[in-house]
Amino acid sequence: MAIKGREVNNAFYDSLESLWDGAPDHPIALLRAENAIRTPWVQRMIKKTFPKSCSVLDIGCGGGLLTNPLALDGHQVVGIDLSESSLEWAKKTDTTRSVSYLKADAKQIPLQDGSFDVVCAMDLLEHVTDPNLVIKEASRLLKPHGHLYFHTFNRNLLSYLLVIKGVEWFVKNTPKDMHVYSHFIKPNELKNWCDSYQLSVNELNGFVPDMTKAAFWKTAITRKIDKDFSFKFSKSIATGYVGYATKKAT
Repeated sequence: MAIKGREVNNAFYDSLESLWDGAPDHPIALLRAENAIRTPWVQRMIKKTFPKSCSVLDIGCGGGLLTNPLALDGHQVVGIDLSESSLEWAKKTDTTRSVSYLKADAKQIPLQDGSFDVVCAMDLLEHVTDPNLVIKEASRLLKPHGHLYFHTFNRNLLSYLLVIKGVEWFVKNTPKDMHVYSHFIKPNELKNWCDSYQLSVNELNGFVPDMTKAAFWKTAITRKIDKDFSFKFSKSIATGYVGYATKKAT
């Protein structure tokens, strides 16, 4: 399913460099805040399913915010992305020097079938024009009973106001078309794609900014991401949602 309409502006990732680890006045700081909660969840889930080290592919790895912590856990990790500067930053900050970073298209990954126990697609599916093909490729690369972890955004008025307009209004230096509404994905659409490619969705959780914290409102006033800005899991999947699917045995 090719998504029609405006293209998502992914070019801004090429200019981030050290902003991956700094800059409170850029929305990349929101990604760091997401990872502060989301990465430990992925780590716990992997450890629960694969007590020993396993093979992991991170599709759209960016600056290594997930890949590098997983490498520190002792996993054999591969990260792919189309942004060369992001890959360079990821390599630079990989203290294990063990992650294999590769420039590759998420829809055509030059790796063998069934190579991985885990595939991650975090903050990726809403950035591509054919997210179903990314799901297909993830399934191809997974071993039977392997896990696909994902995070994306629901498509409705609330997510439009919070994820697109809210970030544009309240975070300085937000790139134009960083997110495009037509690229957001309803949970049932994602489930149907998974079903089509031998993946069973086992869990869906809402993932939202923690509006009960003063840091959320401070950010809205200053237009800079407060150091204590945080996300939390939620029962509602109306806006952002995370989950995992299991590759069916053939």
